[in-house]
Amino acid sequence: MMLSLVQAEKIMRASPALSSVPLTIPLPLASTRTRFSSEPLRFKQHVSNTHFFSRPVRLLSKQPIVRWSFSCQCRNRGRNYSKFDDEGEDFIVVNFYRFVSIQDPAAEIAKHLSFLQDLNIRGRIYLNEQGINAQYSGPSKDALAYVEWLKEDERFSDILVQVSPAIGRHAFPKLKLQNKPSLYEGGISHLPLLDPPMRAKPLEPSEWKEKLKDITDGDGEASSSDSGRSCILLDVRNAGYEWDVGHFRGARRPEVDCFRNTSFGLSDEKEAPSDPLINVDKEKTDILMYCTGGIRCDVYSTVLRQRGFKNLYTLKGGVSHYLEEEGTSEWVGNLFVFDSRLSLPPAAYNNNTVDEARTTPQTPEDTSFARCYICDSQVHELRHRNCANLDCNLLFLCCAECVVDLKGCCCSDCVTAPRLRPVLHGIKRYQKWHVYRDS
Repeated sequence: MMLSLVQAEKIMRASPALSSVPLTIPLPLASTRTRFSSEPLRFKQHVSNTHFFSRPVRLLSKQPIVRWSFSCQCRNRGRNYSKFDDEGEDFIVVNFYRFVSIQDPAAEIAKHLSFLQDLNIRGRIYLNEQGINAQYSGPSKDALAYVEWLKEDERFSDILVQVSPAIGRHAFPKLKLQNKPSLYEGGISHLPLLDPPMRAKPLEPSEWKEKLKDITDGDGEASSSDSGRSCILLDVRNAGYEWDVGHFRGARRPEVDCFRNTSFGLSDEKEAPSDPLINVDKEKTDILMYCTGGIRCDVYSTVLRQRGFKNLYTLKGGVSHYLEEEGTSEWVGNLFVFDSRLSLPPAAYNNNTVDEARTTPQTPEDTSFARCYICDSQVHELRHRNCANLDCNLLFLCCAECVVDLKGCCCSDCVTAPRLRPVLHGIKRYQKWHVYRDS
């Protein structure tokens, strides 16, 4: 629904449920009108009952969060988009984050928006009082121009930036620049993320590689090193499906369906008997945590620190930084990414093979661990697909035979569903439902 500021304020005053909720616009209206002509602001109301790490221990209150976000779809108005989509354009994907105190997020967003308005960038850029978290795509000259501009600010001068090739053009449909209550999945604003001692110690990729030598059990259980200390390797990514396409040797598959349900070290043996942190010595156990880009581990390490775990280590820059620095040593498979590419081979992070990785999603030599969700046979293409049944949309790995037999669906029930999309092969991704409905 399209609302002007006046209309939005009337709704806020008329609704008792929303009367106490401030209407936050990251940019003054005057400059918004000037910059984006007369197109009204697009307000979205989000009401959620987020419970970060809610299983089995509830760390948040039950009070629903109501917020208004600003989303502009008239980015780069008046520019010639065909210019940006020429075959010769070198598109990349950029990821970075930084936990740092930002006193006035609204003013900060206004500065960023002013700079970004002339750049062909699409993605997610979130800012709040705890810092910034960004994932976006664009032509390399535009994508890197934003990085260089950001580094001129001393708060972000040494920020670690991860760059990987885009497959085709943009990896995101539009640009979202928002003042979000949480930089990462809802419900982390109460965590002491701005206090470095409360976070785990970040290890350089070479240090991480040495630490992995202490992991001798193939299941990622606690193992004793020569020094007599125990060491546990944790995959702290969003869900098990990320592990399914690639992981460090010795890491157990996460038994969660989303990051906010991660419960390592938060339960007792009766509630979660498979928790590798149950009954471990919190003083003498080294806990190594890794994720895609580093932010999840930083967040979760503060939770474990509050639970009394002393020796916490994270992989600086996440797996993407490790693959760039150390290659595939101790790593098997591809790396799952949360954009239209879904999966990247380790070679994508090697500068010598960027051009090839940009056009051809390569398959690693070792794919023996990857199994078809339907028939449990070995899968050679380490890239998920969505179920063709729109009302299921399950993300799953599938062999070529099952794709054909079940028409791109995850099970026989979905094959007979009323809203089926066509079978997609290769690296194509499904579009919005109206595209198929209207055709």
